[in-house]
Amino acid sequence: MESLAMLRQLLGQLEELWDVYGSSASNERWYFLDVDNSSADEGYSIVRATKSSSLKMGEMKSPPCKRYRKERNRDLLASDATGVMEEKMWKELPEDLIERVIARLPIAAFFRFRSVCRRWNSLLNSRSFSQQCAEVPPQCPWFYTITHENVNNGAVYDPSLKKWYHLSLPSLPPKIIILPVTSAGGLVCFLDIGHRNFYVCNPLTRYFQELPSRSVRVWSRVAVGMILNPNGVGYLLLWLGCAGDYEVYDSIENAWTRPGHMPFHIKLPLALNFRSQAITIDGVMYFMRTNPDGLVSYNTMNGTWQQLSIPSPLHSMDHTLAECKGRIMLVGLLTKNAATCVCIWELQKMTLLWKEVDRMPNMMCLEFYGKQVRMTCLGNKGLVLLSLRSRQLNRLVIYDMSNKLWHRVPSCVLPRGRKRQWIACGTSFQPCLNASV
Repeated sequence: MESLAMLRQLLGQLEELWDVYGSSASNERWYFLDVDNSSADEGYSIVRATKSSSLKMGEMKSPPCKRYRKERNRDLLASDATGVMEEKMWKELPEDLIERVIARLPIAAFFRFRSVCRRWNSLLNSRSFSQQCAEVPPQCPWFYTITHENVNNGAVYDPSLKKWYHLSLPSLPPKIIILPVTSAGGLVCFLDIGHRNFYVCNPLTRYFQELPSRSVRVWSRVAVGMILNPNGVGYLLLWLGCAGDYEVYDSIENAWTRPGHMPFHIKLPLALNFRSQAITIDGVMYFMRTNPDGLVSYNTMNGTWQQLSIPSPLHSMDHTLAECKGRIMLVGLLTKNAATCVCIWELQKMTLLWKEVDRMPNMMCLEFYGKQVRMTCLGNKGLVLLSLRSRQLNRLVIYDMSNKLWHRVPSCVLPRGRKRQWIACGTSFQPCLNASV
């Protein structure tokens, strides 16, 4: 697995770092071996070998030869003696070296290892550990979802391990239901079901913040976009109403501002597509609209609006915007006669038309034949989670836009339950321990 291979390469470098930080009088070198390659949940074990040992990482072993029982028993006793980790040596490892190793563990493994000791459990509040996490390349996006059967708690899907996790949000006022509407980096933005208050949360650390009240009272549905600041500190949040009202929240200032009004060339009212979340490319937020079909964009750098008229593909519905490597993509259902298929289109910048670039394999589409299928697309950053449902079926599929790969997703089942959950809404986010609200 990719995460295990990355960890094996990282821990292989620990030997060199030990020579720099460790005691010069020690003649021992450390090797980190994976105990079980078949599962990322089994953790890792550490064994010790001397400098004269012939053990090498990744070295192919020769077929075992027949030996006497006494020799085998003697070798087992020797391996047990050398395989015991000396507590003194473990304690001498520098603190920054330990944090560097732990920061590069898979996210799920980190939360399991927090129970090892108080020091590891307190790493989430360590500034030096946050700096180590910031140096780690972004991991595969996760999906935060809300199910119809359990609206008060989120179900998070990890595509790399193909596992569901069930998280509980911090306590909210009674009778308050919040839904995820957008995300940026490791932060997820929620809006209450009454469209009044916004909340921002890091689902992994459960740090939670209620944003100040908006200066403009809009009780109808709004489209929401979110973007991190270029310097990586803070974020901007924008809501857009059908009447053209909008506001921008700056997390640094902790306040809402209304930079101006929409230009007159943009047709009002806006028939916004609330099924599609906003995407952000090079500091520009894109919202999907209908009547006329197309996009409305907001440049966060200079505060300007623009309208693009783009006709929707024929015989298509349930459109959702997505982004892949700076390209504007469209995900939707293509229905003709009794056949239904999920299609992917890319926006051609010269012609402002959608061009089909991929579609779901026929073998996966056969079960949709003759059924009235509806689709909800979660996430829009290169990896999307598709919820396909009808009266007869409920399917979850992940599509990797970069590699054009389709994967089935295991059903979401509550802990100690058997009934499959129906996905209501959700968004994707980058699992990041140092994302601060």
